[in-house]
Amino acid sequence: MITVELAQRLRDTGLTWLPEPGDRFAIPERDLDGEVFVVSHMTIDAVQINGSDIVRFNGTTEWALDSIELSEVVWLPHESQLRALLGPAFRTLTSTEAGYAVEVREPHGLVSRHVAGDAECAYALALLAVLV
Repeated sequence: MITVELAQRLRDTGLTWLPEPGDRFAIPERDLDGEVFVVSHMTIDAVQINGSDIVRFNGTTEWALDSIELSEVVWLPHESQLRALLGPAFRTLTSTEAGYAVEVREPHGLVSRHVAGDAECAYALALLAVLV
């Protein structure tokens, strides 16, 4: 799974998130480190209230968090979402001794290779190279 730190770096490039069921996210700096949440019509909705985008937790009477601003959560994109975001820049995904490597063609034409322990992190590093 992509790390929260990588996800924050992606967000800092201006990558936007329109929450869909099945999307994962984290809530940093709220004593919830290591917790991963999943958007679901049953328990977690992304809604707009009074002009603000929020993530609303349904059925959590035993928990103090009813909702949180979308800007306070960090999207943890899945491998297929990262690959889709790379679009035509994506060249290859290969297995390596260190994990996985993703090759992309960056906007200036250079082909670069990004290695990480899992495929999602390799895709995220490659996407950072394309977005910056």
